[in-house]
Amino acid sequence: MTKQDALVEQLSSDYRLAALNAADRAMLDYAAKLTLTPTAITEQDVQGLRATGFTDRAILDIVQITAYYAYVNRIADGLGVSLEAYWQHGDTPEAE
Repeated sequence: MTKQDALVEQLSSDYRLAALNAADRAMLDYAAKLTLTPTAITEQDVQGLRATGFTDRAILDIVQITAYYAYVNRIADGLGVSLEAYWQHGDTPEAE
């Protein structure tokens, strides 16, 4: 979608090494923390997002998308659902 293959590769391998602006980095840091250590989230984390320009609505969107992604993955993992081949190999459905 971005047509920026190098950025997509950086984000895929380690977003922390990607050339991102402060707001995008803050958003991804927050999403990673919410995913990996949700009980460690504090008001300071939310304030950090606000400081980079995110509105409360945008922060809610970040939380909902992060939580939904985790939820869906836990459902799939819990049911032993396998990914389609195109997700496992980084291809697109149109390529098959």
